[in-house]
Amino acid sequence: MHQHDAACTHGPGEAGVPVGLAHEAASAGHAQAAGPVTYAPPQPPDSRLYRLMMTLWTRPPWLAPLAILAWFAAAFAYVLANNPTDNVRDPLGPCAFKAMTGWDCPGCGGTRMVWYLLHADLPEAFRHHMIALVAVPVLVYLFVWWATKRIFAFSLPSLRIPGKVWGGYLVVWLVFSVLRNLPWEPFSYFYVT
Repeated sequence: MHQHDAACTHGPGEAGVPVGLAHEAASAGHAQAAGPVTYAPPQPPDSRLYRLMMTLWTRPPWLAPLAILAWFAAAFAYVLANNPTDNVRDPLGPCAFKAMTGWDCPGCGGTRMVWYLLHADLPEAFRHHMIALVAVPVLVYLFVWWATKRIFAFSLPSLRIPGKVWGGYLVVWLVFSVLRNLPWEPFSYFYVT
C-alpha cells in the first residue's frame, strides 16, 4: 500500500481529520499543485478601426478627457436648446416608461434636473431628481481626478468610497423611484409632471 493510501484508510489523519475529509484535502492539494484555472476574455479583432480607437484613447493623453468633455457639452447644449420644463415635446420624445405607465421611472426628472442645475436653480434641481443631483459633485471630482492623473501625471487625493456605500446609494435610488410615484405628501412633491 502506498503511504498516501495508508493515510486515507487508517482512521483520522494527523490533525484528527476524519478519513473522508483527509482524502478530500489530499485531493485538493493535488489540484492546487496543477495551478489555478484562469479565464481569458475573448480579444476583440485586431482591425484598423480598433487600433485607431486604442491609439486615440491612449495618445495624446488629453484627447480622451477632451472627448468626454465634448460629449457632455453636446448633451448640455441639447438640454439648453430644448427646454424640458416648457411642456413642449422635445425631438427625442417623452420617457417611454412614463408614456406607457404614467409613473416616473428611476431617471425621470434627470433632464429637468440638468436644466435647473445649468441655470443655478438648486432647489428646483433637487425637486426634480435629488438622488441624481447628489451624485453630480462625486462624478465631477472623479472625472477631474482621472483627467489630471492622465494628462499631468499628478494624482489628486482619491475618493475611497466603499462598495457598501455605492450599493446603498443604488438601493436609495430604487426606493426613491417607488416613493415618488405615491400620490401623498411629501412624496408627490417629487413626482415629475
